[in-house]
Amino acid sequence: MERNRSDENSAAEPSTRVPSGAAVMRTSVTDALTRAFFEEWARTGIGALSLERVAKRAGVGKAALYRRWSSKHEMAIELISAVGLNLTPIPDTGSLHEDLRLTLLSLRRVLRHPLIRRILPDLHAEMARTSLLSTEIRTTLQFERRARGAMIVERAIARGELPKNVDADLANDALASVLYWRIIVTGGRVHREDLDRIARFIAVGLGAQPE
Repeated sequence: MERNRSDENSAAEPSTRVPSGAAVMRTSVTDALTRAFFEEWARTGIGALSLERVAKRAGVGKAALYRRWSSKHEMAIELISAVGLNLTPIPDTGSLHEDLRLTLLSLRRVLRHPLIRRILPDLHAEMARTSLLSTEIRTTLQFERRARGAMIVERAIARGELPKNVDADLANDALASVLYWRIIVTGGRVHREDLDRIARFIAVGLGAQPE
């Protein structure tokens, strides 16, 4: 009897043995599809994005993609959630100012990436048009990211650097909005010395004593 083989062998990688009748979900294929998806999104915008072109760019068959995701919105939600939370780690340096500065540095690195600079405005526009995408992104990625960002405030309160009634949501908004506006909206630059000033500005605005 002829063995059933996964079409994931069409990926540009050495062929490996596939269990009879099974489709092996290769990590390398998933990674290739992830890269191709974001590259196509940056090139066309998600409205014109074609999953067939994503599969072609990744060097795999369409079945390999549809085995993982049923639509581009499902793919967008899963990949943004998986990638986004790993892009901006939350440091614990023992100092509010330094935690803020390093978080801003990490966020700046993300926002300066050429693909992300093109994808983010399109993502926000699509969220305004697509309620499912908007709901999923806000309830998964943004909720989790803001919860992690609030840890900076909680640690600063525990150290006595901030008052107990400080607004953690304001801290999250300030961290994201200043860099987003300057880098994504205006296309400006943020130097390392700017990050230090922004960190001090946020810290004092939250109620920390000036250093």
